[in-house]
Amino acid sequence: MKYQSEYAQKLTSASDAIRLIRNGDNVVVPTGVGEPPTLLTALSEQRRDFMDVVIAQILPLRKFGYFDPETRQHVRHSAYFLGGASRPGAQAGWVDYLPNYFSELPVLIEQGLVPADVVLSMASPMDEHGYFSLSLGTDYTMAAVKRARVIVLEVNPNVPFANGDCHVHISQVSALIENDEPIIEVGLPTIGPVQAAIGKYVAEQVPDGATLQIGYGGIPDAVVMQLVDKKDLGIHTEMIGDGILTLVEAGVVTNQRKNIHRGKMLATFALGSRKLYQFMHRNPALEMHPANFTNDPYLAGQNDKLMTINATMQIDLIGQCCSESIGTKPYSGTGGQSDFVRAANRSQGGKSFIVLPSTAKDGAISRIVPTLAPGAHVSTSKNDINQVVTEYGIANLRGKTAKQRAQELINIAHPDFRGELTEAAKKMNLL
Repeated sequence: MKYQSEYAQKLTSASDAIRLIRNGDNVVVPTGVGEPPTLLTALSEQRRDFMDVVIAQILPLRKFGYFDPETRQHVRHSAYFLGGASRPGAQAGWVDYLPNYFSELPVLIEQGLVPADVVLSMASPMDEHGYFSLSLGTDYTMAAVKRARVIVLEVNPNVPFANGDCHVHISQVSALIENDEPIIEVGLPTIGPVQAAIGKYVAEQVPDGATLQIGYGGIPDAVVMQLVDKKDLGIHTEMIGDGILTLVEAGVVTNQRKNIHRGKMLATFALGSRKLYQFMHRNPALEMHPANFTNDPYLAGQNDKLMTINATMQIDLIGQCCSESIGTKPYSGTGGQSDFVRAANRSQGGKSFIVLPSTAKDGAISRIVPTLAPGAHVSTSKNDINQVVTEYGIANLRGKTAKQRAQELINIAHPDFRGELTEAAKKMNLL
Protein backbone atom coordinates (compact mmCIF):
# COMPACT_ATOMS: atom_id res chain seq x y z
CA MET A 1 0.00 0.00 0.00
CA LYS A 2 1.29 3.45 -0.96
CA TYR A 3 1.13 4.96 2.53
CA GLN A 4 2.26 1.93 4.55
CA SER A 5 5.87 3.06 4.88
CA GLU A 6 4.81 6.42 6.30
CA TYR A 7 2.43 4.57 8.64
CA ALA A 8 5.28 2.34 9.84
CA GLN A 9 7.55 5.33 10.43
CA LYS A 10 4.95 7.03 12.62
CA LEU A 11 3.93 3.92 14.57
CA THR A 12 5.27 4.06 18.12
CA SER A 13 4.43 3.23 21.74
CA ALA A 14 1.88 5.16 23.77
CA SER A 15 4.62 6.18 26.22
CA ASP A 16 6.76 7.68 23.45
CA ALA A 17 3.79 9.33 21.73
CA ILE A 18 2.87 11.14 24.93
CA ARG A 19 6.33 12.71 25.00
CA LEU A 20 5.27 14.90 22.06
CA ILE A 21 3.17 16.89 24.54
CA ARG A 22 4.88 19.98 25.95
CA ASN A 23 4.39 21.75 29.25
CA GLY A 24 1.53 24.22 28.98
CA ASP A 25 -0.16 22.40 26.08
CA ASN A 26 -3.91 22.16 25.68
CA VAL A 27 -4.81 18.62 24.62
CA VAL A 28 -8.15 18.07 22.87
CA VAL A 29 -9.88 14.69 23.22
CA PRO A 30 -13.10 13.66 21.42
CA THR A 31 -16.49 13.09 23.01
CA GLY A 32 -17.26 9.86 24.87
CA VAL A 33 -16.16 6.65 23.17
CA GLY A 34 -13.86 8.63 20.87
CA GLU A 35 -11.43 9.08 23.78
CA PRO A 36 -8.22 7.01 23.27
CA PRO A 37 -7.80 4.85 26.39
CA THR A 38 -4.25 3.66 25.81
CA LEU A 39 -2.93 7.17 25.21
CA LEU A 40 -4.80 8.68 28.13
CA THR A 41 -3.63 5.87 30.44
CA ALA A 42 -0.03 6.54 29.38
CA LEU A 43 -0.50 10.26 29.98
CA SER A 44 -1.96 9.52 33.42
CA GLU A 45 1.03 7.35 34.31
CA GLN A 46 3.47 10.08 33.20
CA ARG A 47 1.47 13.05 34.44
CA ARG A 48 3.99 14.08 37.09
CA ASP A 49 6.55 14.64 34.32
CA PHE A 50 4.47 17.52 32.94
CA MET A 51 3.45 20.96 34.15
CA ASP A 52 0.27 22.88 33.32
CA VAL A 53 -1.09 20.48 30.69
CA VAL A 54 -4.86 20.73 30.14
CA ILE A 55 -7.03 17.90 28.80
CA ALA A 56 -10.20 19.34 27.21
CA GLN A 57 -13.16 17.13 26.36
CA ILE A 58 -16.92 16.63 26.30
CA LEU A 59 -18.31 13.74 28.35
CA PRO A 60 -15.34 11.62 29.50
CA LEU A 61 -16.46 8.03 30.06
CA ARG A 62 -13.49 6.69 32.03
CA LYS A 63 -11.95 8.14 35.17
CA PHE A 64 -8.32 8.18 34.09
CA GLY A 65 -5.54 8.79 36.60
CA TYR A 66 -5.21 12.47 35.76
CA PHE A 67 -8.60 13.06 37.39
CA ASP A 68 -6.62 13.69 40.56
CA PRO A 69 -6.74 16.91 42.58
CA GLU A 70 -3.27 16.15 43.98
CA THR A 71 -1.65 16.35 40.53
CA ARG A 72 -3.75 19.04 38.87
CA GLN A 73 -0.72 21.33 38.58
CA HIS A 74 0.76 18.70 36.26
CA VAL A 75 -2.26 17.61 34.20
CA ARG A 76 -5.80 18.86 34.74
CA HIS A 77 -9.15 18.46 33.06
CA SER A 78 -11.15 21.25 31.41
CA ALA A 79 -14.71 20.21 30.59
CA TYR A 80 -16.66 21.31 27.55
CA PHE A 81 -19.49 19.23 29.11
CA LEU A 82 -19.44 17.22 32.32
CA GLY A 83 -19.83 13.48 32.74
CA GLY A 84 -19.53 11.08 35.64
CA ALA A 85 -15.72 11.16 35.60
CA SER A 86 -15.41 14.96 35.57
CA ARG A 87 -18.48 16.06 37.57
CA PRO A 88 -17.09 15.55 41.12
CA GLY A 89 -13.97 17.57 40.29
CA ALA A 90 -16.02 20.38 38.75
CA GLN A 91 -18.28 20.56 41.79
CA ALA A 92 -15.21 20.62 44.05
CA GLY A 93 -13.55 23.28 41.91
CA TRP A 94 -10.45 21.47 40.62
CA VAL A 95 -11.92 20.64 37.21
CA ASP A 96 -12.65 23.71 35.09
CA TYR A 97 -15.76 24.12 32.93
CA LEU A 98 -16.10 26.02 29.65
CA PRO A 99 -19.61 27.41 28.97
CA ASN A 100 -20.47 26.86 25.31
CA TYR A 101 -23.03 25.89 22.71
CA PHE A 102 -21.96 22.63 21.09
CA SER A 103 -22.55 24.18 17.65
CA GLU A 104 -20.04 26.96 18.37
CA LEU A 105 -17.28 24.89 19.96
CA PRO A 106 -15.51 24.07 16.66
CA VAL A 107 -15.64 27.76 15.71
CA LEU A 108 -14.15 28.79 19.07
CA ILE A 109 -11.28 26.38 18.39
CA GLU A 110 -10.84 27.51 14.77
CA GLN A 111 -10.69 31.15 15.88
CA GLY A 112 -8.12 30.38 18.57
CA LEU A 113 -10.44 31.47 21.38
CA VAL A 114 -10.25 27.92 22.75
CA PRO A 115 -6.69 26.57 22.47
CA ALA A 116 -5.85 23.26 20.77
CA ASP A 117 -2.14 22.35 20.73
CA VAL A 118 -2.46 18.56 20.67
CA VAL A 119 -5.15 16.10 19.55
CA LEU A 120 -5.37 12.59 21.03
CA SER A 121 -8.10 10.53 19.39
CA MET A 122 -9.34 7.06 18.56
CA ALA A 123 -9.35 6.35 14.82
CA SER A 124 -10.29 3.67 12.34
CA PRO A 125 -7.60 1.77 10.44
CA MET A 126 -6.12 3.69 7.51
CA ASP A 127 -7.73 3.20 4.09
CA GLU A 128 -5.92 2.73 0.77
CA HIS A 129 -5.83 6.52 0.25
CA GLY A 130 -4.06 7.20 3.56
CA TYR A 131 -7.12 8.39 5.50
CA PHE A 132 -8.33 7.53 8.99
CA SER A 133 -11.91 8.14 10.16
CA LEU A 134 -12.61 9.90 13.47
CA SER A 135 -16.12 8.48 13.36
CA LEU A 136 -16.85 8.07 17.06
CA GLY A 137 -16.22 11.72 17.93
CA THR A 138 -16.11 14.07 14.96
CA ASP A 139 -17.64 16.88 17.07
CA TYR A 140 -15.01 19.62 17.74
CA THR A 141 -12.06 17.30 17.13
CA MET A 142 -11.84 18.01 13.40
CA ALA A 143 -11.51 21.72 14.18
CA ALA A 144 -8.72 20.92 16.64
CA VAL A 145 -6.95 18.82 13.99
CA LYS A 146 -6.67 21.95 11.83
CA ARG A 147 -5.09 23.96 14.68
CA ALA A 148 -2.97 21.42 16.52
CA ARG A 149 0.82 21.17 16.44
CA VAL A 150 0.64 17.46 17.29
CA ILE A 151 -1.94 14.84 16.25
CA VAL A 152 -1.69 11.37 17.79
CA LEU A 153 -4.14 8.66 16.76
CA GLU A 154 -4.94 5.43 18.57
CA VAL A 155 -5.81 3.12 15.69
CA ASN A 156 -8.32 0.41 16.52
CA PRO A 157 -9.87 -2.07 14.05
CA ASN A 158 -13.15 -1.87 15.97
CA VAL A 159 -13.57 1.84 15.10
CA PRO A 160 -15.84 2.19 12.06
CA PHE A 161 -14.66 4.00 8.96
CA ALA A 162 -17.61 6.35 8.53
CA ASN A 163 -18.42 8.71 5.69
CA GLY A 164 -18.67 12.48 6.05
CA ASP A 165 -16.29 15.24 7.13
CA CYS A 166 -14.46 13.08 9.66
CA HIS A 167 -11.22 12.04 7.93
CA VAL A 168 -7.58 12.70 8.81
CA HIS A 169 -4.75 11.94 6.37
CA ILE A 170 -1.56 10.15 7.39
CA SER A 171 0.42 13.25 6.33
CA GLN A 172 -1.32 15.23 9.11
CA VAL A 173 -0.47 12.71 11.81
CA SER A 174 2.49 13.09 14.17
CA ALA A 175 2.39 9.62 15.71
CA LEU A 176 0.28 6.46 15.76
CA ILE A 177 -0.27 3.71 18.26
CA GLU A 178 -2.35 0.56 17.86
CA ASN A 179 -4.94 -1.04 20.15
CA ASP A 180 -7.40 -3.79 19.28
CA GLU A 181 -9.47 -3.85 22.46
CA PRO A 182 -13.27 -3.63 22.05
CA ILE A 183 -14.75 -0.13 21.98
CA ILE A 184 -16.54 0.77 25.18
CA GLU A 185 -20.29 0.15 24.88
CA VAL A 186 -23.03 2.31 26.38
CA GLY A 187 -26.39 0.59 26.72
CA LEU A 188 -29.85 2.08 26.48
CA PRO A 189 -31.04 3.79 29.70
CA THR A 190 -33.72 2.21 31.86
CA ILE A 191 -37.24 3.17 30.87
CA GLY A 192 -39.80 3.23 33.71
CA PRO A 193 -43.52 4.06 33.67
CA VAL A 194 -42.93 7.81 34.00
CA GLN A 195 -40.52 7.85 31.06
CA ALA A 196 -42.90 5.70 29.03
CA ALA A 197 -45.82 8.06 29.71
CA ILE A 198 -43.79 11.08 28.64
CA GLY A 199 -42.58 9.21 25.57
CA LYS A 200 -46.15 8.44 24.55
CA TYR A 201 -47.17 12.11 24.69
CA VAL A 202 -44.23 13.12 22.51
CA ALA A 203 -44.57 10.25 20.05
CA GLU A 204 -48.18 11.22 19.38
CA GLN A 205 -46.92 14.64 18.21
CA VAL A 206 -44.38 13.25 15.74
CA PRO A 207 -45.87 13.05 12.23
CA ASP A 208 -44.84 10.79 9.39
CA GLY A 209 -42.02 12.36 7.40
CA ALA A 210 -40.54 14.16 10.43
CA THR A 211 -36.81 14.62 10.90
CA LEU A 212 -35.58 13.73 14.39
CA GLN A 213 -32.95 14.95 16.80
CA ILE A 214 -32.85 12.76 19.87
CA GLY A 215 -30.81 13.46 22.98
CA TYR A 216 -29.46 10.87 25.40
CA GLY A 217 -31.54 9.55 28.29
CA GLY A 218 -34.42 7.37 29.35
CA ILE A 219 -37.14 9.75 28.16
CA PRO A 220 -35.77 10.38 24.64
CA ASP A 221 -35.32 6.63 24.23
CA ALA A 222 -38.85 6.06 25.50
CA VAL A 223 -40.01 8.31 22.66
CA VAL A 224 -37.99 6.32 20.15
CA MET A 225 -39.52 3.04 21.26
CA GLN A 226 -42.96 4.41 20.40
CA LEU A 227 -42.09 5.61 16.89
CA VAL A 228 -41.73 2.19 15.27
CA ASP A 229 -45.08 2.56 13.46
CA LYS A 230 -44.19 5.89 11.82
CA LYS A 231 -43.26 6.28 8.16
CA ASP A 232 -40.40 8.02 6.33
CA LEU A 233 -38.59 9.50 9.33
CA GLY A 234 -35.29 11.30 8.88
CA ILE A 235 -32.32 11.76 11.22
CA HIS A 236 -30.41 15.00 11.75
CA THR A 237 -28.94 14.76 15.23
CA GLU A 238 -25.80 15.20 17.30
CA MET A 239 -25.71 11.72 18.85
CA ILE A 240 -26.35 8.48 17.04
CA GLY A 241 -27.20 5.68 19.45
CA ASP A 242 -28.97 2.36 19.64
CA GLY A 243 -32.38 4.03 19.84
CA ILE A 244 -31.95 5.42 16.33
CA LEU A 245 -30.59 2.05 15.19
CA THR A 246 -33.83 0.47 16.44
CA LEU A 247 -35.83 2.79 14.19
CA VAL A 248 -33.59 2.03 11.21
CA GLU A 249 -34.04 -1.71 11.75
CA ALA A 250 -37.81 -1.23 12.01
CA GLY A 251 -37.76 0.33 8.54
CA VAL A 252 -39.21 3.67 9.61
CA VAL A 253 -36.07 5.73 8.87
CA THR A 254 -35.75 6.43 5.14
CA ASN A 255 -34.50 10.06 5.18
CA GLN A 256 -36.42 10.51 1.94
CA ARG A 257 -38.51 13.47 3.11
CA LYS A 258 -35.64 15.58 4.44
CA ASN A 259 -35.12 18.93 2.73
CA ILE A 260 -31.32 18.78 2.99
CA HIS A 261 -29.06 15.73 2.79
CA ARG A 262 -31.97 13.64 1.59
CA GLY A 263 -31.29 9.96 2.01
CA LYS A 264 -28.61 10.57 4.66
CA MET A 265 -28.53 10.39 8.45
CA LEU A 266 -26.29 13.05 10.01
CA ALA A 267 -24.62 12.92 13.43
CA THR A 268 -21.47 14.20 15.11
CA PHE A 269 -20.71 11.51 17.71
CA ALA A 270 -21.71 7.93 18.51
CA LEU A 271 -22.64 6.37 21.83
CA GLY A 272 -23.96 2.84 21.84
CA SER A 273 -23.26 -0.84 21.28
CA ARG A 274 -20.84 -2.84 19.16
CA LYS A 275 -23.77 -3.45 16.83
CA LEU A 276 -24.13 0.31 16.33
CA TYR A 277 -20.44 0.77 15.58
CA GLN A 278 -20.58 -2.02 13.00
CA PHE A 279 -23.65 -0.41 11.46
CA MET A 280 -21.70 2.83 11.00
CA HIS A 281 -18.85 1.21 9.05
CA ARG A 282 -18.82 2.50 5.45
CA ASN A 283 -22.59 2.93 5.60
CA PRO A 284 -23.61 5.15 2.65
CA ALA A 285 -26.77 6.21 4.50
CA LEU A 286 -24.81 7.79 7.41
CA GLU A 287 -22.44 10.74 7.53
CA MET A 288 -20.51 12.02 10.54
CA HIS A 289 -19.83 15.78 10.54
CA PRO A 290 -18.44 18.38 12.96
CA ALA A 291 -20.85 19.92 15.48
CA ASN A 292 -20.84 23.33 13.79
CA PHE A 293 -22.49 21.54 10.85
CA THR A 294 -24.87 19.09 12.53
CA ASN A 295 -25.92 21.49 15.29
CA ASP A 296 -26.13 24.71 13.30
CA PRO A 297 -29.73 25.88 13.90
CA TYR A 298 -29.90 27.39 10.42
CA LEU A 299 -28.85 24.18 8.68
CA ALA A 300 -30.84 21.75 10.83
CA GLY A 301 -33.87 24.04 10.69
CA GLN A 302 -34.02 23.78 6.89
CA ASN A 303 -35.61 20.38 7.41
CA ASP A 304 -39.41 20.63 7.62
CA LYS A 305 -41.07 18.97 10.61
CA LEU A 306 -37.87 18.90 12.63
CA MET A 307 -38.70 17.27 15.99
CA THR A 308 -36.09 17.73 18.71
CA ILE A 309 -36.27 15.90 22.03
CA ASN A 310 -34.09 16.89 25.00
CA ALA A 311 -34.30 16.56 28.76
CA THR A 312 -34.11 19.16 31.50
CA MET A 313 -33.88 19.01 35.29
CA GLN A 314 -35.94 22.04 36.35
CA ILE A 315 -38.20 24.62 34.72
CA ASP A 316 -39.73 27.77 36.16
CA LEU A 317 -43.17 29.24 35.54
CA ILE A 318 -42.10 31.50 32.69
CA GLY A 319 -40.31 28.68 30.85
CA GLN A 320 -36.65 28.98 31.74
CA CYS A 321 -34.99 25.55 31.73
CA CYS A 322 -32.06 24.53 33.89
CA SER A 323 -30.64 21.40 32.26
CA GLU A 324 -27.04 21.50 33.45
CA SER A 325 -26.68 22.45 37.12
CA ILE A 326 -28.17 21.83 40.53
CA GLY A 327 -28.32 25.37 41.81
CA THR A 328 -24.75 26.61 41.53
CA LYS A 329 -23.27 23.10 41.22
CA PRO A 330 -22.40 22.23 37.61
CA TYR A 331 -23.81 18.88 36.55
CA SER A 332 -23.49 18.50 32.76
CA GLY A 333 -23.47 21.31 30.19
CA THR A 334 -25.50 23.12 27.57
CA GLY A 335 -24.45 20.69 24.88
CA GLY A 336 -26.72 20.85 21.83
CA GLN A 337 -30.01 21.50 23.60
CA SER A 338 -30.23 25.20 22.77
CA ASP A 339 -28.96 24.54 19.24
CA PHE A 340 -31.77 22.14 18.45
CA VAL A 341 -34.50 24.04 20.26
CA ARG A 342 -33.68 26.99 18.00
CA ALA A 343 -33.42 24.74 14.95
CA ALA A 344 -36.91 23.34 15.57
CA ASN A 345 -38.29 26.85 16.00
CA ARG A 346 -36.87 27.73 12.55
CA SER A 347 -38.25 24.60 10.92
CA GLN A 348 -41.53 24.68 8.99
CA GLY A 349 -43.82 22.54 11.13
CA GLY A 350 -41.01 21.89 13.62
CA LYS A 351 -41.43 21.32 17.36
CA SER A 352 -38.93 21.15 20.17
CA PHE A 353 -39.84 19.03 23.18
CA ILE A 354 -38.22 19.63 26.55
CA VAL A 355 -39.01 16.57 28.66
CA LEU A 356 -38.80 15.97 32.39
CA PRO A 357 -40.48 13.92 35.12
CA SER A 358 -42.78 16.12 37.20
CA THR A 359 -40.92 15.35 40.45
CA ALA A 360 -37.51 14.39 41.82
CA LYS A 361 -36.29 12.63 44.96
CA ASP A 362 -39.07 10.01 44.90
CA GLY A 363 -41.77 12.63 44.58
CA ALA A 364 -40.48 14.86 47.38
CA ILE A 365 -39.88 17.94 45.21
CA SER A 366 -41.43 19.38 42.08
CA ARG A 367 -39.28 19.91 39.02
CA ILE A 368 -41.68 22.65 37.91
CA VAL A 369 -40.90 25.55 40.24
CA PRO A 370 -41.95 29.21 40.64
CA THR A 371 -38.36 30.34 40.07
CA LEU A 372 -35.20 28.42 39.33
CA ALA A 373 -32.88 27.60 42.22
CA PRO A 374 -30.42 30.41 43.03
CA GLY A 375 -27.43 30.19 40.71
CA ALA A 376 -29.09 27.74 38.30
CA HIS A 377 -27.62 27.70 34.80
CA VAL A 378 -30.29 28.56 32.22
CA SER A 379 -29.86 26.18 29.27
CA THR A 380 -32.97 26.98 27.24
CA SER A 381 -34.30 30.50 27.57
CA LYS A 382 -37.89 31.61 28.01
CA ASN A 383 -37.75 33.09 24.50
CA ASP A 384 -36.73 29.79 22.90
CA ILE A 385 -38.91 27.34 24.81
CA ASN A 386 -41.54 25.53 22.78
CA GLN A 387 -43.22 22.44 24.24
CA VAL A 388 -42.66 21.03 27.73
CA VAL A 389 -43.72 17.48 28.53
CA THR A 390 -44.17 15.61 31.82
CA GLU A 391 -46.04 12.40 32.53
CA TYR A 392 -49.13 14.59 33.05
CA GLY A 393 -49.22 16.12 29.57
CA ILE A 394 -47.86 18.79 27.25
CA ALA A 395 -47.53 22.52 27.88
CA ASN A 396 -47.24 24.48 24.64
CA LEU A 397 -45.48 27.70 25.65
CA ARG A 398 -44.46 29.24 22.35
CA GLY A 399 -46.39 32.45 21.70
CA LYS A 400 -47.97 32.34 25.16
CA THR A 401 -47.95 35.17 27.72
CA ALA A 402 -46.27 34.79 31.10
CA LYS A 403 -49.68 34.19 32.74
CA GLN A 404 -50.66 31.61 30.15
CA ARG A 405 -47.33 29.84 30.55
CA ALA A 406 -47.70 29.63 34.31
CA GLN A 407 -51.12 28.02 33.98
CA GLU A 408 -49.97 25.60 31.28
CA LEU A 409 -47.02 24.45 33.39
CA ILE A 410 -49.09 24.11 36.56
CA ASN A 411 -51.48 21.90 34.61
CA ILE A 412 -48.71 19.38 33.86
CA ALA A 413 -47.10 19.53 37.32
CA HIS A 414 -47.61 16.69 39.77
CA PRO A 415 -51.07 17.09 41.37
CA ASP A 416 -49.47 17.23 44.84
CA PHE A 417 -47.71 20.47 43.92
CA ARG A 418 -50.29 22.27 41.81
CA GLY A 419 -51.81 24.07 44.79
CA GLU A 420 -48.59 25.58 46.06
CA LEU A 421 -47.48 26.44 42.53
CA THR A 422 -50.77 28.26 42.01
CA GLU A 423 -50.32 30.22 45.22
CA ALA A 424 -46.76 31.11 44.28
CA ALA A 425 -47.89 32.24 40.82
CA LYS A 426 -50.49 34.52 42.39
CA LYS A 427 -47.87 36.12 44.65
CA MET A 428 -45.73 36.70 41.54
CA ASN A 429 -48.71 38.27 39.77
CA LEU A 430 -48.63 35.49 37.17
CA LEU A 431 -52.19 34.38 37.97
